[in-house]
Amino acid sequence: MRGSNGDGTLGRTLGGAGAVGDFGDFGGVVRRTPRAVVRPGSAREVAEAVREAAANGLDLVARGCGHSTDGRSLTGGTALDLRGLASVREVRDGRLVVDAGATWREVLEATLPYGLTPPVLTDYLDLTVGGTLVAGGVGGTSHVYGTQAAGVLALDVVTRAGEAVTCSPDVRPDLFDAVRAAGTDAHGIITRATLPLVRAPESVRSYRVTYPDAARLLDALRHVTADDLSGQAKPERVGGWRFELTATVYGGARTPDGLVLADVEEVEELPFLAFADRMRPDVEELVALGEWARPHPWGMVLLPRAHAAEVITRTLDETAAVDVGLSGVVLVKAFVGGGVPMLRAPDDPVLFSMLRTASPGCRTHREMAAANDALLHRARAFGGGPYPAA
Repeated sequence: MRGSNGDGTLGRTLGGAGAVGDFGDFGGVVRRTPRAVVRPGSAREVAEAVREAAANGLDLVARGCGHSTDGRSLTGGTALDLRGLASVREVRDGRLVVDAGATWREVLEATLPYGLTPPVLTDYLDLTVGGTLVAGGVGGTSHVYGTQAAGVLALDVVTRAGEAVTCSPDVRPDLFDAVRAAGTDAHGIITRATLPLVRAPESVRSYRVTYPDAARLLDALRHVTADDLSGQAKPERVGGWRFELTATVYGGARTPDGLVLADVEEVEELPFLAFADRMRPDVEELVALGEWARPHPWGMVLLPRAHAAEVITRTLDETAAVDVGLSGVVLVKAFVGGGVPMLRAPDDPVLFSMLRTASPGCRTHREMAAANDALLHRARAFGGGPYPAA
């Protein structure tokens, strides 16, 4: 099999377990040794790799930055490294054409000089476009725009038969619906995406408010009017949890409707890029502390809003700080559902994320994984399900 050298020329693909080495992902629990690794430089090379893997009876899994936490980007067959497809092809007329292996950081580097941004960004920018479109892609603006997958205008896809095609809501809509938010690349591998762009603000202003319980936080996520909304639960020193809302307005010239200003605990003004890349300092610190390299058994579920407060409250009542880890994070985001059949989102969905880190002195990754299984079981009992889709 052949793959790209990364400079547009074709070179030999790595082959054999000894040559390739052991692969892991951000989850840090699952490891697999692929038979071969291919870094394609074009959709044609992706199609070639898909056909050859099928002819040899090998599983083939696409991989971006390897930020999966449950081994979804790993295989014992052919690992398809899409970081060789990382070009931003076009920025004009309110739209972006970008390769699937480009990160959202690289997207912003290309669009911000034009004063433009994708309408929905992930909190962490070092994820690939293709990876988050396959997951769904929920961000702080998803209460306005829905998921990243919902906003896609068109996709270039290599089918599992090794055919390179373009699909959209009007062209091969069955394939278009099958690959967005599918959770895996079982129906096809996204190689390029056409996405909408909106005007980027120069600056933002963020307001932080604390609420006593999950129900109040969810009510604020519904009724506070801001450009970006994100909820978080944080453990108290004496036990229990506090619930925080960060409401961000673009341009910084107005106050979010629905906030009681007397309750605002912190106001922060940032340039838009610094806000979009706000996780970078935290990640650098976690890398320095060794926490970024710990196992990350994450549990993320989609909940119907009508039952979200009950599921979140019951789960956190059973959870202490040691159950999420020293750098663990608990996120709550509400978003507009619809338009993405494979996401299987319940009505009026809420994303509840237990982003655990198996830190020293905390629960083991196996104990955390068991807690995630219990959370998914509870979510399903209330009409919810996993994120990304199983």
